[in-house]
Amino acid sequence: MKKIVLTGGGTAGHVTSNIALIPELKKQGWEIHYIGTHDGIEHKLISGIPGITYHSIKSGKLRRYMDIKNFTDPFRVLAGIGQSINLIRKIKPQVIFSKGGFVSVPVVMGGWFNRVPVIVHESDITPGLANKIATRFAKVVCTTFPETVKHFAPGKAIHTGTPIRRELLMGKADMGRRLCGFSADKPVLLVMGGSQGAVAINKAIRALLNKLTRRFQVVHICGKGNYDSILEGYPGYKQFEYINEELPDIMAMADLVVSRAGANSIFEFLALKKPALLIPLPLSASRGDQILNARSFEKQGFSKVLEQENMTEDTLYDHIMDLYHNSEKYINAMKESNSGNGIEKVLEIIKAQAKK
Repeated sequence: MKKIVLTGGGTAGHVTSNIALIPELKKQGWEIHYIGTHDGIEHKLISGIPGITYHSIKSGKLRRYMDIKNFTDPFRVLAGIGQSINLIRKIKPQVIFSKGGFVSVPVVMGGWFNRVPVIVHESDITPGLANKIATRFAKVVCTTFPETVKHFAPGKAIHTGTPIRRELLMGKADMGRRLCGFSADKPVLLVMGGSQGAVAINKAIRALLNKLTRRFQVVHICGKGNYDSILEGYPGYKQFEYINEELPDIMAMADLVVSRAGANSIFEFLALKKPALLIPLPLSASRGDQILNARSFEKQGFSKVLEQENMTEDTLYDHIMDLYHNSEKYINAMKESNSGNGIEKVLEIIKAQAKK
């Protein structure tokens, strides 16, 4: 049986594209192995999927800032490389597909050491530090944005788009309303801040609840540890720390979205034709990739953007209302887009590299 190793983790965004590929790989008869850390979100998300063999390795975070762990994590990375070399030697996969994140670096290097073709998928417009390292050992780099191809040697990168879970496109709005206790006669605003939540967005939205719930029903995915029990039962407001299986139904019922600007999320909004107000992570908390993602979508007419530095209760409310009143304009722009689901292109590349 043909075998593939998937890797990627640290945040949900580095796992969701792999989750999208898994059902299609199973249909094509692949034996699937996943290599990640024991404590990472990738373990939580992947371990519940039947038919996947999960392998844990050590890894260290790659940081651009000073931290005491910078002195110990390189040794964890080295240990992870050794573990990956031995694991891949035992598994004997035909190909390795990496979605990025710091856990992927030891796996990609382990694959290179064993002469297994490695494919790396870059979500953002500019490569992150982990993928800058990993792509040196890759045969092919798949990119979500067409602008990303120029960051790599000619012929190495291919614009594929991002794989999107097919079940996300099959959500049922009535199931989402039933889960939240919402009615069908009032628009729904979905607020989400990524797998780890967004404290600044959470605070601003909750401060505006009195105004927002006059116009919308608000479903709020607030992130682990950010649930506010005081607001439990607030009319027209439903909060969740994290949603997985029910997300397609929640997305189906949403009329508008307020979100961070992670690449996977915004391409899901595009696929579902959901007008979004994007509030990217500021430079003080990131390398600026979400700002570039958001500006790209704004330029194409898919989304509206509000920088976190400019976010107040008033500006947030005004931007949400402007998005709502002009939602048809954004939906029409998304309908004209050629950026679809990247699953088929990625699968073709996996198949081609496996033959080599």
